[in-house]
Amino acid sequence: MKAPRETPPTNTLLRLALLIIFAFGSSLSIAQQEKLMLHFEGGDGPGQGKKIVLIAGDDEYRSEEGLPMLAKILSTHHGFTTTVLFPIHPENNEVVPNYKSNIPGMEALEDADLAIILLRFRELPDEQMRYFDEFLKAGKPLLALRTSTHAFNYSAESTSPYAKYHWQSKFPGWEKGFGRKILGETWVAHHGHHAVEGTRGLLDGIQDATNNPILNGVQDIWAASDVYTVTSIGDDASVLIHGASTSGMTPESPINWKKSLMPVAWTKSYALEGGKKGRVFASTMGASVDLLSEDLRRLIVNATYWGLDMGPQIPEMANVSIVGNYEPTMFGFDNFQKGMKVSDFE
Repeated sequence: MKAPRETPPTNTLLRLALLIIFAFGSSLSIAQQEKLMLHFEGGDGPGQGKKIVLIAGDDEYRSEEGLPMLAKILSTHHGFTTTVLFPIHPENNEVVPNYKSNIPGMEALEDADLAIILLRFRELPDEQMRYFDEFLKAGKPLLALRTSTHAFNYSAESTSPYAKYHWQSKFPGWEKGFGRKILGETWVAHHGHHAVEGTRGLLDGIQDATNNPILNGVQDIWAASDVYTVTSIGDDASVLIHGASTSGMTPESPINWKKSLMPVAWTKSYALEGGKKGRVFASTMGASVDLLSEDLRRLIVNATYWGLDMGPQIPEMANVSIVGNYEPTMFGFDNFQKGMKVSDFE
């Protein structure tokens, strides 16, 4: 006669089932709660009630590091509510700067008052890109840094209605694409010797003499990224700062006077066909290591106020102290921090 099979007590089975359900539920909850963007509520300051979206999306100058730092300055010291978007690999939700076709959260632009971008050679799906296009048609203010002159790069086979944004576009009215049409210039060349020469910012004397509030408290800018060639920024553009190439990669490096000066920060207006007129601040500086310059951070914060038509509220010496730790990675291709999730940049 066989011995009866022992079965676990009912309460043991129940506990086991509850553990399995809890484990499954917890993992599902974690997956659902995984952040694909950062959000910082505005503190005290003139920017209360204003929403700013910062879009990181370049594969060289570590915008995924620099823009969250700027967002925290804008929200903590100036009261703006900020949201930061990132290039995300859809297979693992990691921040992968050289994954060029996915920036979740672009719908945040719908109720944004201003956007700050550092993009390079993106080809976003139409369902994401349409929010950026609508943002520009609404004539909302835009701040564009460094490689944003060549923010988009569509394949020759693309049938997207946004292929006209391509940095070498030949579409009528969009020649040279987004950079030339909206910012005033597309990618041309490195005027300085890349990774050998930096940029010394020289304030435009006319703008300085007229007390342009964007230059409030701005005196000393040195950026590790080199000067870009800029040939055409439009008749309505006002150059705020010219860039001189430095013979070396430290703030103490002397200026290389054999090279001509180039605009490195300017303002202008823009308008899309059938859209409202908007205002732009553009700078060919803005790498994460460039933002170690206090006055470059101040220039960008001041330009944010200007973009939002808050010129009279620009502080004489805006607080741009870094919130938390900031140890930016030197620019370069494929040297981004691997395995990072959005929450790692909080």
